[in-house]
Amino acid sequence: MNKLFSKIVTVGFVVGTLDILSAFIHYFIKTGQTHFFDVLRFVASGFFGKAAFSGGRRMILAGLIIHYIIAFAFTVFFFWLFPKIKLLSKNKILAGILYGTFIWVVMNIIVLPFSNIAYRPFHIMNALINVIILIVCVGIPLSFMANSFYNKGQKRMTV
Repeated sequence: MNKLFSKIVTVGFVVGTLDILSAFIHYFIKTGQTHFFDVLRFVASGFFGKAAFSGGRRMILAGLIIHYIIAFAFTVFFFWLFPKIKLLSKNKILAGILYGTFIWVVMNIIVLPFSNIAYRPFHIMNALINVIILIVCVGIPLSFMANSFYNKGQKRMTV
């Protein structure tokens, strides 16, 4: 179990970092601004509402912590799911595509509507960009790293 826990912590940090870095890059491309802490304040606004945007370092830190909690939750779920669904180990790319898309659906259909983030209208291009980011930065790396862990003969995660 220690190897599994260690792997999940490592993988959670890797995919969480890839995801937040891609959010910073996307923010820069979209706005031309380098105020990357605004991205973390936006994440914090899901919990703290509008107050997050006027908050200082605490809100930035809160956004970073919330971001990594979400990344770790999706990592744990994938590591739990991986040995249970044969398709995940048979095609790592397809598994990454499906899981990245799953993350987008969960975040946009379940998490964000129940958060304090202000309503944003749906734009297909934003949705596609965000799905692609989740596939490339979270789903595929997560799939490869879980496959590597389980193919080395490690114990299956049981709950």
